Amino acid sequence: MLTEQSGGEKTKMFDIRPRLMGGAGIALLMSMAAMPALAQNAWDAENFDLDVLIEAARSDPPLTVYDSTGKIVEIAEAFSQKYGLEATGVKVSTGGQIDQVMREGQSGNIVGSVVVIQDVPPGMAQLVPMGLMESWTPPDLAEFIPEEMQDPVIIVSSPNVWTYNTETYDSCPISNIWELTEEPWHRKVAMQDPLGKPTYTDWFNQMEMHFDEAIADAYQSHYGFALETEEESATKAWVKALAANAPLLTDSDSAAGDAVGARGQADPFVGLMATAKFRDNAPEGLALGLCEGVEPFSGWMYPGIGMISTQTASPNAARLFVRYLLTEEGISPQTIDGKFSSNSQVPAHPDEPSGVGDVLDQMMPYNTATAIDDFDTRQDWQDFWRMNYTR
Repeated sequence: MLTEQSGGEKTKMFDIRPRLMGGAGIALLMSMAAMPALAQNAWDAENFDLDVLIEAARSDPPLTVYDSTGKIVEIAEAFSQKYGLEATGVKVSTGGQIDQVMREGQSGNIVGSVVVIQDVPPGMAQLVPMGLMESWTPPDLAEFIPEEMQDPVIIVSSPNVWTYNTETYDSCPISNIWELTEEPWHRKVAMQDPLGKPTYTDWFNQMEMHFDEAIADAYQSHYGFALETEEESATKAWVKALAANAPLLTDSDSAAGDAVGARGQADPFVGLMATAKFRDNAPEGLALGLCEGVEPFSGWMYPGIGMISTQTASPNAARLFVRYLLTEEGISPQTIDGKFSSNSQVPAHPDEPSGVGDVLDQMMPYNTATAIDDFDTRQDWQDFWRMNYTR
């Protein structure tokens, strides 16, 4: 649905009317009809007033927020203290978020008014078309958030980076991702299993859709001649070659980080993991270093999007919470792990241990515009990996 704005500009909004489903749709329409006009006005873009939103939020029932990180508990507590209202943060696993929201929406028993969705493709492919969730970008912060990060609004982006052992190597032992497909790194690459971590297949699909030329250019840079392949894309050729080189597949970033960063190794792995694992760096802990200058990317970003229940009884408080997450104060418990706000005014956390803030231009971004394509191709990429993986 397109809505007309001043100056003739049009902005995209979620039109849920043709997609309402059964009892969930009826409950949604009833809740929308009962929503007071004051609440709606409190968050409208035109003449937005933060003080009015805060006052309206204080009249809302207590708020519950879901996220896959336990840090949502302390964030909700700080939010409550700041604004004088009641909010509870609940950790819900990434894999369980979608099912939880769907069950609540279909029953009409809404608990989670705000959800920071860490598994973006099914969120976009299922929750939005069902009319259960919607996105809202704070009007007073919109100018600081890139347009491509507003629909849906990205709360944080999490870097996953190529990593090496700093005790063994003075610098990263690779400079190009195609090196990881060669004999010296046979059985020496640690990463999470794409069959159990769908964000990895999303990464593959994003590479193919948006950065395939960069993958081909990296091949030519490394070998000195153009890539010739029977595969449909340079990305598929690289994924196939990586799988055939028998990487160590783990069930967590912790396991990958241990394989790479454990001290006392003569010939350690290189690996791919979230920057949060760098918290384990210490003289008696791990020795993880971020690989800089790897062609075409030293890592990739994965977003967490902020969504609001269309059936929430606390629409003002929900929007106020989303805005809080988009401030330095609100998101700092997560930026210390190397995550980055979509709000350009929020700096990298000064105590973040990996140093990824200095190489953000080397990270492959995530394009939410094609998130549904990522969802639709997950099984295809998993099958492709399964067919080519060698133990």
